Amino acid sequence: MSTNCSLDQLKLIQRPSFRDERGIFSRIFCQSEMKEIGWVYPVAQVNYSASLQKGLVRGMHSQKRPYGEFKLVSCIQGEIFDVAIDLRENSKTFLQWHGEVLSAENNKCLIIPVGFAHGFQVLSESAELIYVHSEMYVPESEIRINPKDPLIDISWPLPILSMSTLDSSAPFLTADYVGY
Repeated sequence: MSTNCSLDQLKLIQRPSFRDERGIFSRIFCQSEMKEIGWVYPVAQVNYSASLQKGLVRGMHSQKRPYGEFKLVSCIQGEIFDVAIDLRENSKTFLQWHGEVLSAENNKCLIIPVGFAHGFQVLSESAELIYVHSEMYVPESEIRINPKDPLIDISWPLPILSMSTLDSSAPFLTADYVGY
């Protein structure tokens, strides 16, 4: 089941899960279900991420054309505040952000369309994520936006305790930024 978020084409998915005395089963990706909500791309890459510090921020990342990615982000352990920023030029939600709490308990995930930057903050002691991507990672195509950018003004739920050097040194956007 999917619901639209405050940004055009950004969707929140509620994955069904099945629990019994043995444990839990939850499907991360089903091509026919994803096609119904707009995923029309082949799966090019599936990534796993483990973050080991509460308050840590990873992001905000995207890729330039023609390597723009459609992403499905799922938290499979712990809890995160997942954020997407609309970088699409001429979009009615240009440079606006949307955040959702994703966790192993709530089984929610975000579908992040091409033209959005993505990042998250760890809300639990640690968190593990699975990302499904429509494109391969192309380093020379990467876009980084500083998670503390005042033009975007993301309201992170916790103080930012840690970021990579690349993320913390990413430039702030300027008023003349035209987008993706």
